[in-house]
Amino acid sequence: MQELLAEMEERRKQVEALGGEERIQKQHQAGKLTARERVEYLLDPGSFVELQPLTQHLETGLMEGADAPADGVITGYGKIAGRTVFVFSQDFTVLGGSLGKMHGQKIARAMDLAVKVGAPIVGLNDSAGARIQEGVDSLSGYGEVFYRNAIYSGVVPQISAILGPCAGGAVYSPAMTDFVLMSRGTSYMFITGPEVIKSVTREEVSFEELGGADVHNMKSGVAHLEADGDEAVLDLVKKLLSYLPQSDREKPAIVETQDPKDRKTPELLDLVHPDPRRPYNMHQVIQALLDEKEFLEVQPSFARNIIVGLGRLGGMSVGIVANNPRFMAGALDIHASDKAARFIRTMDSFNIPVLTLVDVTGFLPGVSQEHAGIIRHGAKMLYAYAEATVPKITLITRKAYGGAYLAMNSKDMGADIVLAWPTAAVAVMGAEGAANIMYRKEIQSSDNPEATRKAKIEEYKQAFDNPYVAAGRGYIDDVVSPEVTRMYLIRHLEMLWDKREERPWKKHGNIPL
Repeated sequence: MQELLAEMEERRKQVEALGGEERIQKQHQAGKLTARERVEYLLDPGSFVELQPLTQHLETGLMEGADAPADGVITGYGKIAGRTVFVFSQDFTVLGGSLGKMHGQKIARAMDLAVKVGAPIVGLNDSAGARIQEGVDSLSGYGEVFYRNAIYSGVVPQISAILGPCAGGAVYSPAMTDFVLMSRGTSYMFITGPEVIKSVTREEVSFEELGGADVHNMKSGVAHLEADGDEAVLDLVKKLLSYLPQSDREKPAIVETQDPKDRKTPELLDLVHPDPRRPYNMHQVIQALLDEKEFLEVQPSFARNIIVGLGRLGGMSVGIVANNPRFMAGALDIHASDKAARFIRTMDSFNIPVLTLVDVTGFLPGVSQEHAGIIRHGAKMLYAYAEATVPKITLITRKAYGGAYLAMNSKDMGADIVLAWPTAAVAVMGAEGAANIMYRKEIQSSDNPEATRKAKIEEYKQAFDNPYVAAGRGYIDDVVSPEVTRMYLIRHLEMLWDKREERPWKKHGNIPL
């Protein structure tokens, strides 16, 4: 027995040695933790239980005799803040973290277990891509993972941390997960690398310029959050998970807060000016309303005309969707529509209520927007809000014009509660544009066209540029002071917490992708 135990321990030591000391040092010199160090940092101390550590690669073709401890990926489960989480961590010190058949199979088995027990899946990606030496077997390994990314979407939270290279087919698994986080300077994602691009298009570009963290957080919208270094990214993973439930079968936990539910927010009285042309800081509005003024913004650098993120009201997790009047006057364009629609559907998947703050002039006009499909993209927001069955509360802070008013979750689109501030204005369009259209002939035939135009604009403002007409029609449930809005939001959210709403049975809807 002692000999058998000694052999077992020796095999474990070989696995725990990763790709060897030299490669571990290179990993550290590149500013990255090893695969095992990442798991240890992410999970509660002493909670990690490894699965299939003794897995061997397929002994076929060019892989015969190759040394690949654990086949280049560590899988298992542990706890974060006392809650079970499944994790896989790709090991760049073993064959560049490349994915082979058994590597992919290990990830797939961990995902299966996560869904069976109802626990989030966190992937720590650091891989050169498909293992060329295994040929089609490596593609099969990817297929096993991609398939599960899709069928388990909306079942348990899936979070991808990109902590090194992620190239070729490897990018599609993170792209199908709920949240993608990247480390600045040490991670990148792309389908085809700089050398291939140069050979095909003759464009010269660096790894960072092609697919670095800033690119995907600011330009492409592929990533949701970024931070400097592995530890900072893993800290964001922990924070993100704190707002989410374990699975679609649960609601997010209600946490204790020292922030009084009836806390007044007098600072909002002066922040939002009645003049619709004067921008204000919507982030300050959001933070003033939320518990402890804590707001985890998602995709903060992409499509900045819309704000999305997570916070709490009275200890209850809530997803925020808000127009940002400081960028494009809060108008909705293609990227903003995509960003908001995806976030709304993520919140709905995991039973997180949605609070929508409205100050929108409309959809962004322009030939480029129309030709690029603003109709199709804008329809995604309408679809996402209508489809969502979680508690939905809308607060109109100022402008709510045209079809964008509907796209920001009006009462007709399924909002459970719609509140407005006295500064709100709900109409088909702004007063100036409406007056110019409605009274064009009268203005043109007037002896003093400019005076007539101003008079008609004021007439329209009195009729529509206020919340009371909409409130009188039942489209707004109440007009409240900014000072007491937090209290009303929490009361409404508590009332809606156990909401049940069914949709007609169907295989699935057909969102305008």
